[in-house]
Amino acid sequence: MSAKITELADKIAKLEFQLLEELKNQQEEFKYKLEGKRVRFEQNVLEAHRALKVAVLPWLLNSTIRSVLSIPFIYSMVIPLAFLDITVTIYQHICFRLYNIARVDRSRYVVIDRHQLAYLNGIEKFNCMYCGYGNGVIAYTREIVARTEQYWCPIKHARKVLGTHARYNKFPAYGDAEAYKTDRIKLRESLRDTD
Repeated sequence: MSAKITELADKIAKLEFQLLEELKNQQEEFKYKLEGKRVRFEQNVLEAHRALKVAVLPWLLNSTIRSVLSIPFIYSMVIPLAFLDITVTIYQHICFRLYNIARVDRSRYVVIDRHQLAYLNGIEKFNCMYCGYGNGVIAYTREIVARTEQYWCPIKHARKVLGTHARYNKFPAYGDAEAYKTDRIKLRESLRDTD
């Protein structure tokens, strides 16, 4: 990997750390604490949230026809998402053990906590749970596939790829045969399960 790419990757990592620190600061700003998987707001904030909640019936009456017509198409996607969730979980539990790759912790990707917000009505809470699940499963799947790619074919593409995963920048450049031969083993070893 070139020095410039390493430098840019380091800058990105520092910015990600700063972003996490800012997100922690939001806990203080919006007056909540994390207690395990539960979120606890201060009582006065919780009361203010409840006052802003729009009941289900007025919320539905305010919805557009387009929103109502799209419901079966949106919610039917839970079937392929659940299938993907199950199959990639089985895949990683079998294959990652065979290759001695550390398994992906699903709970770090599939985070469902927005339903705890008191200013959301039942439909909004359900929608937030659905989106948290869907996006979480896709992120979880992406990490499993990224580890698979790092194990089997850690080479950058010749063309620009939008939205590469976090592991991609460590891959040898397209056409750099020497780096591929030397880095491939190191990249595999960095995936090792330490159990």
